[in-house]
Amino acid sequence: MAAAGGYLRQPAAALDALPGLARHGKAPLAPPPSDVIQREIDATYALGGTFLTLLDPAYPALLRALPDTPPVLSVLGDITCLQRPAISIVGARNASAHGLRLAESLATELAEQGVLVVSGLARGIDSAAHCGALHRQGLTAAAIAGGLDRPYPPENTQLQARIAANGLVLTEAPLGTTPQARSFPRRNRIIAGLSLGCVVVEAAPHSGTLLTARMAVDYGRDLFAVPGSPLDPRCRGSNNLIRKGAILTETAADILPYILGSTLNLATAAAPPPQTPDLFAPHSPPAMQESPPSPQPGENLHARILDLLSFTPIAVDVLIRRCQFSASAVLIALTELELSGRVTSGLDGRVSLTGKEVGRRR
Repeated sequence: MAAAGGYLRQPAAALDALPGLARHGKAPLAPPPSDVIQREIDATYALGGTFLTLLDPAYPALLRALPDTPPVLSVLGDITCLQRPAISIVGARNASAHGLRLAESLATELAEQGVLVVSGLARGIDSAAHCGALHRQGLTAAAIAGGLDRPYPPENTQLQARIAANGLVLTEAPLGTTPQARSFPRRNRIIAGLSLGCVVVEAAPHSGTLLTARMAVDYGRDLFAVPGSPLDPRCRGSNNLIRKGAILTETAADILPYILGSTLNLATAAAPPPQTPDLFAPHSPPAMQESPPSPQPGENLHARILDLLSFTPIAVDVLIRRCQFSASAVLIALTELELSGRVTSGLDGRVSLTGKEVGRRR
């Protein structure tokens, strides 16, 4: 009955211990009836999924080393990809077009080198990372907060299916579970735990992204951060990580030497000692909730453009692709925003926010 990662090795012993885990004033914990368990197992298999437990040799060694490792994972896709060296890429959900492009590019470069790109299937940077890895038939893994049959956000249903077909989708939540705010920090620890290092692309102070970064450091993993404009609040958290010692990252070449030289052995990983990293002092721990979702098509076009733009100039055609509005509508809106002094265009035709937006974004 020796403990491993905080859980009892013998399933029978774990079930026997359930009644003693009830919190004060709560009913004793008990396993569900066997017919309910069997229905969930059958439904997972019918979906094309399977289960991965701490007792399975295929269970990823880095994740097994965590002090709070999940004892059972429900998975869709190719389990063998978890044996590859992995890097997680996380960031803002209301990401700029520049940040989305950087995340895609990093993920593509890493995937081309045989690295598994791990992220959380959220809007923004997560989605861009998954798409970038899939771009050249690379592998990616999505750790999700809900059940395998509850893709979230709903607009990523097709992306989850693509990842399951060309990589892996995994969760510790049972089928039918709809993600709640408290589910995402638990999801984040899986993202951090699966990876040799974590790359942060755009993160506001006190964001959920910084929670994942903090977990990665606590687990003894390398932390990378992509620099961004100091005028963009979406970059203040990630820039501060660089200031505190995170590895400044512009391309995959800044990441790969740390993977090749990592002292974490994929086959025999040992749990790293707990740390209280200086990277996050003296700031308070990040809030444990999801960031606000990105504006969706159909909302005010001006707001959508301003949300995608940053103080780093980007090409108009890149902005149009991200906006999901017609080219003519975007060009008209850009003209209006430029006349109002909120957007500026350079001699090369690229557009960015003006200094007038600094006060609005603080």
